[in-house]
Amino acid sequence: MIKHLAFLAAAAFSVALSAQQPGWPPAPSHLTISIWPGAVPDAVANPPAETSRTAIGPAGKPATFLSNVSAPTLTLYTPTGANTGAAVVVFPGGGYSVLAIDYEGAEVCDWLNSIGVNCLVLKYRVPRTGYPRSPAALEDAQRAIGLVRAHAAEWHIDPKRIGVAGFSAGGHLSAMISIHNDKRLYEPVDAADQLSCRPDFAILIYPGGLIAREAPLALSPSAQPTADTPPTFIAQAEDDPMAPVENSLLYFQALKNVHVPAEMHLYAQGGHGFGLRRTALPVTTWPQAAEIWLHNIKILPGE
Repeated sequence: MIKHLAFLAAAAFSVALSAQQPGWPPAPSHLTISIWPGAVPDAVANPPAETSRTAIGPAGKPATFLSNVSAPTLTLYTPTGANTGAAVVVFPGGGYSVLAIDYEGAEVCDWLNSIGVNCLVLKYRVPRTGYPRSPAALEDAQRAIGLVRAHAAEWHIDPKRIGVAGFSAGGHLSAMISIHNDKRLYEPVDAADQLSCRPDFAILIYPGGLIAREAPLALSPSAQPTADTPPTFIAQAEDDPMAPVENSLLYFQALKNVHVPAEMHLYAQGGHGFGLRRTALPVTTWPQAAEIWLHNIKILPGE
């Protein structure tokens, strides 16, 4: 599992990084809340301080990577124009070692807000938190979706149109919350944990870690969808060197086998970690395809 989920972490640190800085704060105009009001379940004792580093990321632009996240937060980005009421909780990637918090987090919200969708970036715990080896990141995801439903009226969100979107390891986390949502992995904290943590839809972009280490042409036992898994959109490049395209192919076939509506877009070129930063490659047009899909599954109003 760790080998399969280390892909983006390796990419992030293969380029020169700036000096280590304190943790990354979102802009003060966005509401940010701690997802755990008290003790964090399955917390690591005496964790190191959260830090951020900047590197050259996709399209030759700077990218910020968070490490040593032990205090998870949820940051709300609301549309500046019309609000459709739909919402997406975004899981940045980073191989469960770091979080690509801007180009797979805040920049995703820029796109979603532009189409009238509320966006919430989950700063989940890393490193070494991939399920099933560790419950931490999935606990954070379960808690986050319950919180969004608990605050739905206050945040002008439809509690029946809350989805997830994840990139790389975040794509893995999107699959995990799509599958493992019938029971919390932690003891309930408050009323938010009495609400469903099942997403209403899922968007997986270059997901990794879904295939079995010992059988690369089979899904891992924890990545087997059920009939209750939500409708899913998948996009990946065939030449991805870090998350083999079989992650998407096998997960799509498994969704089909249990009659879950799914749409998959595979592109010849694009590699890994392109996010939403536009280049000349067709793979970076995936957001337009995802927007059409959101209309087709009635999350967004008909065009």
